Amino acid sequence: MRGLTPEEHEHLDQGVAAGPQLNLANHFLIAMPQMQDPIFGGTVVYVCEHNDKGVLGVVINKATDMTMETLFERIDLKLSNGLSGRTGSEPIMFGGPVQDDRGFVLHTPGRRYSSSLTVTDEVAFTTSIDVLEAVAKGDGPQRMLVSIGYAGWSPGQLEEEISRNGWLTVNADPRVLFDLPIEERYTAALKLLGIDPLMLASEAGHA
Repeated sequence: MRGLTPEEHEHLDQGVAAGPQLNLANHFLIAMPQMQDPIFGGTVVYVCEHNDKGVLGVVINKATDMTMETLFERIDLKLSNGLSGRTGSEPIMFGGPVQDDRGFVLHTPGRRYSSSLTVTDEVAFTTSIDVLEAVAKGDGPQRMLVSIGYAGWSPGQLEEEISRNGWLTVNADPRVLFDLPIEERYTAALKLLGIDPLMLASEAGHA
């Protein structure tokens, strides 16, 4: 069983090396195995925005016990006929501890919504209810992930956590974000770095 290569170790330290110019928008943050945080341990976070005000992201692999149908009932929206089956049974993610009483949507860009951030040509982040109203009518985004709450870091906080080997970072892949089963996303994100999760776990005590 091999150890981490120098290139893989570089990902652990890039927060220090890159300094304040580090921009992790459209990256995955992958919690290192030794992270014991009850909120972020074992998670993958998609970073929507990273600027001098801090970092905003969404946990993509931690489901709540709420489904789309339950969420829509809570906000007084009714799924149109034919959508209540597959769409209604989709789980809602725990996106993070910030504003955990509100819904947020990662989705493929298309029509414009009243409060939306285009991260890339393949991913947008919408905080306004009109995206869910469109979903209810059957006119929503082709691919999406709905979360309750989001993850936020103050300026310099995430860089500090990365420098202490809290997170690995890698360019995000929309397929992992939208298409893979929830339980496969952590391993798939690690594989984007060429890292075997079992090997990483064995190295965790020596980082």
